[in-house]
Amino acid sequence: MCMDFMLDIDVPSPAEKINYKDGVMLVGSCFTEHIGNRLQALKFDVLQNPHGILFDPYSVSDSLLSYIRPKDYTIADLFYLNECWQSWQHHSQFSRMDQEETLRLIRAAQRQAHEFLGKTGWLIITLGTAFSYRLSAGLPPGLQGTPGMPVANCHRAPAQWFRKHLMTIEEIQSALDNCLHQLFQFNPQLRIIFTVSPVRHIRDGVIENNRSKARLIEAVHHMVNKFDRLYYFPAYELVVDVLRDYRFYDVDMVHPNYQATAFVLEKFTEHFVDGASREIMEALSGIVAARKHKPFQPDTLAHQRFLQTQLEKTRQLKSKYPFLDLEEELRFFSGNPS
Repeated sequence: MCMDFMLDIDVPSPAEKINYKDGVMLVGSCFTEHIGNRLQALKFDVLQNPHGILFDPYSVSDSLLSYIRPKDYTIADLFYLNECWQSWQHHSQFSRMDQEETLRLIRAAQRQAHEFLGKTGWLIITLGTAFSYRLSAGLPPGLQGTPGMPVANCHRAPAQWFRKHLMTIEEIQSALDNCLHQLFQFNPQLRIIFTVSPVRHIRDGVIENNRSKARLIEAVHHMVNKFDRLYYFPAYELVVDVLRDYRFYDVDMVHPNYQATAFVLEKFTEHFVDGASREIMEALSGIVAARKHKPFQPDTLAHQRFLQTQLEKTRQLKSKYPFLDLEEELRFFSGNPS
């Protein structure tokens, strides 16, 4: 008797799928980077999270709108906290002790995002939570920001500076709707994939996390049904409803572990990347793995033969697919990694 040990799930595939000649921008939660890192490692043209990791729909939408304009951040958009200059709209990866350096990094990311978004073929948006944080009325005098202003990152500021708000479905839809209209005007060729992160936001509470995820899912499906060129990839459902076991989570029981993310990425590749590109990914995976190999005895003849073999494989792949950026691998296998 045949026994099934997991639910099957229907993953709708778009008529046109991602290929190596498309650019792919990814924005949103930390789970975004699992997909982005995989595509980037296999030499897709990728730009990830120009604002840094973002979680709620308002912050994601606001960041994308800032790339369209593009917004020119100034000193007035920064504030000083914990010995660093920070931005309420950006991840702390941009924070620096030097004010001008913080501003330089933000402006450089804005320019890159504006140019990339204008020509990219795909945008992947991963929403993590419907909870949004707004500045409260109890801010210290002179601190940048006004009461009620949504923030993308709290930068470990005192909790009393913020008001936590669970966005309604209508608020989420409104933020996304405005953003999507402007995205399609800015780049008429753009196609968008929505996902909801399977990472549990347990600090909000188990019940509150489920309410949050439910609102995201409902709002996203409303958008997908409303617009052409919008698609939904069920990363959340693959982990929660197909794998549905704590052995697929890290020890914190919050983040999906390596096996879970590998399973999700396999499904993403199967349904959202075209066949020709999957063949290239397969050929590239061995070369990428070989590039990461660290020999115990790098001066042995065996290792030199290994390098020569991989160099020839890389040259052949580059010759067959000249659009692939394999310069790093060619230098490495040639013995000139710098």
